[in-house]
Amino acid sequence: MCSTHGRVLPAFLGSMPHSEGVRPLLNGKAVLIALALATVLTGAASCEVSSTPGAAQPSAGATGTSGPTSGGGGGGPVTGGAVNLDALEVATAQSMSGYSREKFTHWIGQGNGCDTRDVVLKRDGKNVQADADCKITAGSWYSPYDDKTLTDPKALDIDHMVPLAAAWRSGAAKWTDDQRKQFANDLTRPQLFAVSLQSNRSKGDQDPSAWKPPNHAYWCSYAKSWVTVKTFYKLTVTQAEKVALGDMLSTCK
Repeated sequence: MCSTHGRVLPAFLGSMPHSEGVRPLLNGKAVLIALALATVLTGAASCEVSSTPGAAQPSAGATGTSGPTSGGGGGGPVTGGAVNLDALEVATAQSMSGYSREKFTHWIGQGNGCDTRDVVLKRDGKNVQADADCKITAGSWYSPYDDKTLTDPKALDIDHMVPLAAAWRSGAAKWTDDQRKQFANDLTRPQLFAVSLQSNRSKGDQDPSAWKPPNHAYWCSYAKSWVTVKTFYKLTVTQAEKVALGDMLSTCK
């Protein structure tokens, strides 16, 4: 038996007749012996479950929970939808004054000789091969914008879902250089995609009100990715852009 309040009396004391239990003054030695025995027996008792405050518990990291993983092209999870679109601020496009791509430092080193472009090509491709300097030499890539499969890495561009110039017009002009660098090399959000040269050049810096992927089956994913990026970076949308995105999201099943 266990107790959190003190000693536990031996069973024989608890079962003594009342008349014997009130005689301690008549037989002091017997009482002292009984108390000593109670102490020994209590010390020998043990509990299977500890109720001690602060007992060791599994750490928060012991559950094995991991962060989001990339699922195909575009990096991290896509969360943008109609609700997120409605939450974006609608504003007129800002001036392109002062813009240059050099203000968005991109294709920075990502370790092991690889830059951001190399990492995206490795992530989005199958059977990707690279040389000792991490330059991609072979593989297979699916370009979702135009529903094409390509095997020549030189036939691919890395597209910024929200183009650098489009970001500039919707709030990035006020960012620091470090913030723009993060945006241009973001491997966490669905911002970077390996796509065909033709589709990327056709898109340019246009938002969905002016350009949509020719592959209509990809409209839902494209719009969700666009909204996810704009939501994370707190970029605005024009009214025409919002309408176009709504049309594309209506294709989601």
